[in-house]
Amino acid sequence: MAKPAASLSFLLLFLSFLSGRDLLALNAQKTWCIPKPSSDQATLLANINYACAQVDCRIMQKGCPCSYPDTLINRAAIAMSLYYHSKGKNQWNCDFRGSGLMVITDPSYGNCIYP
Repeated sequence: MAKPAASLSFLLLFLSFLSGRDLLALNAQKTWCIPKPSSDQATLLANINYACAQVDCRIMQKGCPCSYPDTLINRAAIAMSLYYHSKGKNQWNCDFRGSGLMVITDPSYGNCIYP
């Protein structure tokens, strides 16, 4: 039982050395929400429908910058990231029933710029 207490003590000690500015910098890192690569097609489609019912997904329409490649995983990544950003970039806004993955690498490509 002493081991968890020691770990907690170390964590609290570490956090006490961080200034508020450092904590804000950690939270300010750019992040995006994409589907986990293991997501099946039904999950991807459900995520697209859920996200696009609440945010403007016109950027994925045919002829728009993010319409290609026209795959479910690509469309889900765009929809999920749009939703995630519009709802405040909170961790829970990228859950999508456990199929969302927060990333720090910008998934933008070509003229398709993720928010």
